[in-house]
Amino acid sequence: MSPASASAEKTERLLNLILALKSARRPVSKQRIREALPAYAAATSDEAFDRMFERDKDELREMGIPITTTVLDVLFDDEVGYRIDPSETTLPAISFEPDEVAALALAARAWSTASISGAASAGLRKLRLSGVEIDESVAAGAEPRIRTKEPAFEAVHAAVSALQPITFDYRKNDGELSTRHVQPWALKNWHGRWYLTAFDVDRGDERAFRLSRFEGPVRRKGRAGSYAVPADHVPEVALEAQPPEPEGTAVVRVRHGRGHTLRRQALRTTELDERWAQLELPYRRDTTERDVVALGTHAVAVSPPELVDGVRAALRAVVAAHEEGPS
Repeated sequence: MSPASASAEKTERLLNLILALKSARRPVSKQRIREALPAYAAATSDEAFDRMFERDKDELREMGIPITTTVLDVLFDDEVGYRIDPSETTLPAISFEPDEVAALALAARAWSTASISGAASAGLRKLRLSGVEIDESVAAGAEPRIRTKEPAFEAVHAAVSALQPITFDYRKNDGELSTRHVQPWALKNWHGRWYLTAFDVDRGDERAFRLSRFEGPVRRKGRAGSYAVPADHVPEVALEAQPPEPEGTAVVRVRHGRGHTLRRQALRTTELDERWAQLELPYRRDTTERDVVALGTHAVAVSPPELVDGVRAALRAVVAAHEEGPS
């Protein structure tokens, strides 16, 4: 049995024990618990069951779940029953301010085309069932959308959530393909691309990986929960610290008073007329396209051809996405 499956079985056993003791109207004897829960019934001996049950009780109490013990028969004080008082484990009702409800609706719409859209929809249903009114018509203008077309997204997301070491084949900017062994720390959408920040085991240092450069399946490598993410880890800092290498020079025209991000990178600035300036700056694939597209009609890509094509493709995708409407 793998460590991951053993951990899953333990979690299921604890959850079943919580449900059994919380739903019981009166204290339940240890023997009755053993008969009712398959994991305990499968114990090879009374001693094995006792050890398992005592460990589970201790673990639940360490988690802050109070298990009360009551004598079942005053004539036999060694016969005790167990129960979890629902009032001790029920959270108070959650309420939201109008601006918080609007933010939740906007977040759900942003995730509507992503691979985890099902979770977003389920979250909204639960809020409605609890009496929270959700106005899904919120958000006007350029509606945010988060797409997760990268095949590796779900496997990486699961690994980040479970603190599960993974290995994968990764193609660098220069085309070189290598196998990486990492401890996933965070998944971040950065300038329109999904990145994984992680500890690279082979290199002994923090690294950032773009999900679109993953090749083949993501493979689990090690036990879930076998490491901890540093408390001071900030994905944005890690991504900013590893900018892409420039691939030549780009020429972009920007309106006066606009494009400050591009202007800061400029190697040379030429004033064309009272409305436009022309910038020469290092060309970083994807990053430069992103900065130009963000300016809309206030910037024009001139060269190289791949920059022009990339900007056109991005703008067409934006138009197409909003013409399609919510899926």
